[in-house]
Amino acid sequence: MKYVILIGDGMADYPIPERGGKTALQIAATPNLDFVATAGVCGLVKTIPEGLAAGSDIATLSILGYDPAKYYTGRGPLEALGMRVPLEEGDLAFRCNLVTVREGKFADYSGGHPTNEEARGLIAALNEELGGSGCEFYPGVSYRNILVLKSESKNNIFAGAKEIGGAPPHDIIGARVEEELPREGVLREIVLASREIFGKAEKANLVWLWSGGRKPEMPAFSGRYGVSGGGSVISGVDLIKGIGRCVGLEAVEVPGATGYFDTNYEGKVENALRSLKERDFVLLHVEAPDEAGHLGEIDLKVKAIEDFDALVVGKMLQGLEQEFADFKVLVLPDHYTPVSLRTHTREPVPFAIFSSPQAHAQAHAQAHAQNHFDEIFARQCSLAAGRGVLDARAGDLMRQLLKEER
Repeated sequence: MKYVILIGDGMADYPIPERGGKTALQIAATPNLDFVATAGVCGLVKTIPEGLAAGSDIATLSILGYDPAKYYTGRGPLEALGMRVPLEEGDLAFRCNLVTVREGKFADYSGGHPTNEEARGLIAALNEELGGSGCEFYPGVSYRNILVLKSESKNNIFAGAKEIGGAPPHDIIGARVEEELPREGVLREIVLASREIFGKAEKANLVWLWSGGRKPEMPAFSGRYGVSGGGSVISGVDLIKGIGRCVGLEAVEVPGATGYFDTNYEGKVENALRSLKERDFVLLHVEAPDEAGHLGEIDLKVKAIEDFDALVVGKMLQGLEQEFADFKVLVLPDHYTPVSLRTHTREPVPFAIFSSPQAHAQAHAQAHAQNHFDEIFARQCSLAAGRGVLDARAGDLMRQLLKEER
């Protein structure tokens, strides 16, 4: 049996008044997601535990059945591991956003989405002025970069292993930089120094340090869930690759996977199918709907969902049917990113699980009465089945995916 998880980051949304009270998922034409909802098991799942911030780091750990309250130490170390940045015991890794500041206020959490080459130039300038003595900046993808403070560094004076640094930059758009600076003196100094190093650039003109922590220790996914054939993760986002590496999954590198609207959808699917010939599990993640949610662009989010449906879900189902006799596919958003709020929220998200080959025949028989994959239909499914809302961090979702069909 082959197991596949397809995550459309931030697809879930609130009803949009100017679109007749429909959500982005309800507006979008999603025949493949609808197929999965028609043929499979649908419901709601809680991916953001109480007391933890809503984000892909917390949600993805929960989806894989790892309790973030126990294993999460910050986004920074996960992304560093995704970039293959070596982390030794005691090292601190921080997410290092390139951001745009205008008139002293945060204007863009992504620094205008610089190219990788542009970002490397900016990170090189930071290393030239601030690097050395246990402080090192690493370029990632576009605005997403990493700062590592080595364990022996005089700047690495932080106690504990939980998150350190400023607020997520996508949560403080419009706020004054001076009022949001990290409490930690060394981090404040780096942020303020970057403003001088970057000069008067119109776009990426400041670095923002947030979600720092030390390398987490997690049990292997294969042993935890008995997926003996091993598995892989595919994403244009280093965070997801880092989570995969932390739990013993192979992080497959896909040329052109950008974590943005121009990502290489086809390449992701091709590599996922190729991986499944050697392994039994793959998680494929697409960031684009989340980016549109942060921008507050309704049409862009609908387009990103439709691309996910056609170029990922549809192509994946087609490839699985051609290559494998038995497979199961889980589709879901990791969290809400409402266009009205432009940030993440913590409501339970819709999910659907399709099993072959029995459900495939059933779906064709029910094609005339096809359901729609969205937040409202998933809630109705949960109520009708009497199962309530699943708790992802407790392993409910993974057990639902991996359980044997009767």
